[in-house]
Amino acid sequence: MIVSEKLNIILTLSGLTQEKLAAELGISFATLNSWVNNRSMPHKRKEERIDNLFFKYAGIQRPKDILAITKKEIIKKKARKHKNITKAILQRPDLYDQFILSLTYNTNRIEGSTLTEDETAAIIFQDVTFSNKNLVEHLEAKNHQSAVKYLLQHMVKGSKITEELILKLHSLLMNGIRDDAGSYRRHGVRIVGSNVPTANYLKVSELMKQLIKDVNKKHDDIISHAAVVHSRFEQIHPFSDGNGRVGRLLLSAMLLRENLPPAVIKIKDKRKYLSYLRKSQLHGDFKQLDDLVCDAILNGFSIFEG
Repeated sequence: MIVSEKLNIILTLSGLTQEKLAAELGISFATLNSWVNNRSMPHKRKEERIDNLFFKYAGIQRPKDILAITKKEIIKKKARKHKNITKAILQRPDLYDQFILSLTYNTNRIEGSTLTEDETAAIIFQDVTFSNKNLVEHLEAKNHQSAVKYLLQHMVKGSKITEELILKLHSLLMNGIRDDAGSYRRHGVRIVGSNVPTANYLKVSELMKQLIKDVNKKHDDIISHAAVVHSRFEQIHPFSDGNGRVGRLLLSAMLLRENLPPAVIKIKDKRKYLSYLRKSQLHGDFKQLDDLVCDAILNGFSIFEG
């Protein structure tokens, strides 16, 4: 793991700003920013300090071979510390609200919502309306809140991930927005801004049944499996609208089932996320998407353990 990756994990898990981390390391913001973006490298003494902070915030003991530590290793060690992450989220209002807000704000922004995080919070927690925002954006926020609540309650029971669950999530997300909420599309679609071909609508039902079978197969590498399924779901593009949001909820469902927190893909990573998704679909290269899913899980852990 290179220095820039360690620094990004420290920033994610600690909640520190770059300014505060720079102060803790005794360097300037510009120097830290250069290290974070892999434009330069620290001297050995500073790298040792970075390693100490890395293992402190990762919550793991320092091994002999630092380079052998991977993001998946950190995720596995963190997961072992918690008996039932889904149950804990539902039992703690602070965790529950923060996951609702973070998942809702980021997923809707990825899809083009103009709501800020504060506006999203006001809508979903206080039923506030904003005259300068359209009705659909208000509905998207409230509907996603309902969908996350339903998903957490479904997964805490140990229920399977089924086709019915996916259709239910879509019906909740598109409630009051689309007449075909909860139904697969009956026409061709294109992914805006992408040359990735989507499935023929006549084959959607068959492809989704096969996808669900694969979702429920056991895999040694849970994260890689979830990344592959997410890519396949988005390429099938089973709905007229809402595919990105449903797909990211399905991704979180697969992680919750394995006692991992929901994947929080942040709006700041939208460009990378869409690029890596497209690369996996066009070239079968899942390495970068796999890594981004790891980052999204670590974002989830930063909320859960923060």
